[in-house]
Amino acid sequence: MKAALANAYSLTHSKGMAKHPKRPRDPNQLGKFIVDLATGQAQESGADTKNPAAVELGKLGGAKGGKARAAKMSKKQRSEAAKKAALARWRKAR
Repeated sequence: MKAALANAYSLTHSKGMAKHPKRPRDPNQLGKFIVDLATGQAQESGADTKNPAAVELGKLGGAKGGKARAAKMSKKQRSEAAKKAALARWRKAR
């Protein structure tokens, strides 16, 4: 029963942040925001505000990070890290 509830919870609740832009909660401010959007006086902020150079650096570091770390570790250290990761994955599923 507990596992079924946990599974249902994980299906209905995402673990990340919302993908839509943040809007004002106050009805008056929301109305003004919508009018400003419609008239072109305000623009929605999107994911395009990231610095392209920083994005490329992040991709580069992520692409080579695991391989570089594995190359520095001994076989025993890699095995222990893999066991720890597997335990963490199995712990989440329950």
